[in-house]
Amino acid sequence: MNKPSILRTRFIPFETVDISSDEVLYIDEEILITRWKAIRPRADISGGISYTFLKDGIKISRFYDAGKKFAYWYCDIIDVKYEKDLNRYTLIDLLLDVKLMPDGTMKVLDADELAVALEQGLITQEQACRSLKKMDTILQSIYSNTFPPAICMEQKYWEV
Repeated sequence: MNKPSILRTRFIPFETVDISSDEVLYIDEEILITRWKAIRPRADISGGISYTFLKDGIKISRFYDAGKKFAYWYCDIIDVKYEKDLNRYTLIDLLLDVKLMPDGTMKVLDADELAVALEQGLITQEQACRSLKKMDTILQSIYSNTFPPAICMEQKYWEV
């Protein structure tokens, strides 16, 4: 398969960013695995490995600090749009995120943004409901100690 182009669309702030420069490590109809560097310089992270579960609409990322040491897991809840004729994926951020630290500390992020986006008509009720259901799936996986999925633990993808 030729390397696809990959776009990331956010609602707050509204933007579409071309992340096609991310290195594609693996792709099939179920999963897209990429290695990336932070788009904007940050003190807390330098880059990571992302596992985009294309049919599930969940992107799980291993974030690394400036010393290339594992920092935390970050789960983006997304919709995935694939345009076959353009070989282009658009990852549409549905706002809710889950951050899981190595010590097990967990945070649900951006629930306020989801509420604002729904109030302002930036997203549909159906998108908001999908986001909440996918967040619940992630949380249930964490609570039952089945997080992260096995493929995320394959060390062959971990080098940044």
